[in-house]
Amino acid sequence: MRRVILIVLDSLGIGALPDAAAYGDEGTNTLGSIIKANPNLKVPHLRRMGFGCIDGISGIQRMTAPTASFIRLAEASKGKDTITGHWEIAGLYTETPFKTFERFPDGFMKAFEEAIGTETLGNYPASGTEILKALGPKHKETGKPIIYTSADSVFQVAANTDVIPLERLYEICEIAREMLTGDLQVGRVIARPFTEKDGVYTRTSDRKDYAVSPSGRTVLDHIHDIGQKVYAIGKIGDIFNGQGVDVSVHTDNNQDGITKTVEAAKQDFGGLIFTNLVDFDSQYGHRRDPLGYGKCLEEFDERLPDLILSMKKEDLMILCADHGNDPGHSGWDHTREYIPTIFYGKLIKPGLNLGTGESFSDIAATIADYLQVEPPKLGKSWYRELSAAVPEE
Repeated sequence: MRRVILIVLDSLGIGALPDAAAYGDEGTNTLGSIIKANPNLKVPHLRRMGFGCIDGISGIQRMTAPTASFIRLAEASKGKDTITGHWEIAGLYTETPFKTFERFPDGFMKAFEEAIGTETLGNYPASGTEILKALGPKHKETGKPIIYTSADSVFQVAANTDVIPLERLYEICEIAREMLTGDLQVGRVIARPFTEKDGVYTRTSDRKDYAVSPSGRTVLDHIHDIGQKVYAIGKIGDIFNGQGVDVSVHTDNNQDGITKTVEAAKQDFGGLIFTNLVDFDSQYGHRRDPLGYGKCLEEFDERLPDLILSMKKEDLMILCADHGNDPGHSGWDHTREYIPTIFYGKLIKPGLNLGTGESFSDIAATIADYLQVEPPKLGKSWYRELSAAVPEE
């Protein structure tokens, strides 16, 4: 019974795409900035898999006999946001980037405030942590929710849960999602709950994303349609708005996401386990913290043996990213980069460098081929090259 364990190391880009300058991202390299800040980065398990052998990566020792195979993938879609990246990983091409805003129109904001029964604060692009410091005291004083956006296609609503209870925050976001349509449609409305103690603001793990539904059918749908299970961990269920998802599991952080992936892998079912590890992006990329990003990557590497030990004979594990978020770049937004992709399993040939692929959808195509489901319209399957003889028991 075949299964794929697909883990997205959210934002771990490995170098600017040829069109990065059009996005203001020329010369960016998320992993490069991490290594520069952490010259003694310790990722022995990733290195053993061949991470340092991927095209464009330098600063991580290359292995002569890697245990996995690997490829560098370019993004075909227009954009560099979470939804575009994940949808392309699942086989969808996005021609028109999701709309972004420097601020939402006054007419919309007035109608939104009337709908939720209160005025709001903010309505400008900002780092999610910096805007809490700037507007947190006034939010506590007035009870008005904080609205902010970024270079991503998002409408974010932040609230102190002692001021606006969590369920009310979710309700406010649901109202926003219903209203942000047509020319105002954004990829995601995001609930950003936080707490405050003695002037220190801490975002909680109760974040919730309200995304638009995928623009077409994905490999998740194709797996679901043949009666196999799609088990979503982290924000995957939100990103696909539940489409093609059988089980959706919330996570508190990367470590919790890894633990829940291991728990899922120990169950007996065929299909797809699809995990997003968001801390790389939310805690370190957006906050431009290359030291923290490096430590987070080392912590993931320490847990890789747990993931490998949980795999069954017919499991294929794929590690990838969904965009970049260079902690050495200006601003605090995603960056347009190549992503690393690693293929590992007992049915997979080790040591193959597949070079550079033209679309993140190569992942979806390879998954579809491996699980023998309908292929996506976009992407090249690498399974023929990767296929190894079935090992004896």
